[in-house]
Amino acid sequence: MKNFTSCFKVNLPPLFFADKKFLVFFFKKLKMNTTNRYPEFPYLSLCGRERNFVRCDDCPLVFTHVIKTITTSGTTENRLCYGHAGDSLSVKFEPERVHMSPETGRVYHPAPTAVGSIGLVRSKLAIEFSKYFRFDNGEHNSPTHFTWDTTSYTLKTDWYDAIKEMTTQTV
Repeated sequence: MKNFTSCFKVNLPPLFFADKKFLVFFFKKLKMNTTNRYPEFPYLSLCGRERNFVRCDDCPLVFTHVIKTITTSGTTENRLCYGHAGDSLSVKFEPERVHMSPETGRVYHPAPTAVGSIGLVRSKLAIEFSKYFRFDNGEHNSPTHFTWDTTSYTLKTDWYDAIKEMTTQTV
């Protein structure tokens, strides 16, 4: 069975996102579509016998909020959550690797390799982050620094540049 999903913003009732177990399953199975079938759907989530072909306006992973967790060694770690699944779906938050595109104003952060290594930061969270950006090269360029938990980080954009270069070559 094949399903085709185009990600778009709609006002869905809270119950749509209530099945956390399904969301975790769906997003853990999400990967790049390398099947050469339905190339207009760049992502694929294999859910049992179903093939869910997915496309979206930007990135399939949208980071929704930051949480603090305690690691097994007892230290505190910030994590970026995605997929409306709370702490069940998250990546380590790397403040020095936050990137704001000067062209679009969108904010990105590294994501799992299976989905293209890049995730979009939700607008609400991006607005919160914007207070912590410093623009040493002018506001028409990407920010140069990001302050998080009282530490100022020099932003590293090599990861973003490499992904964009790779994407440009495959188009």
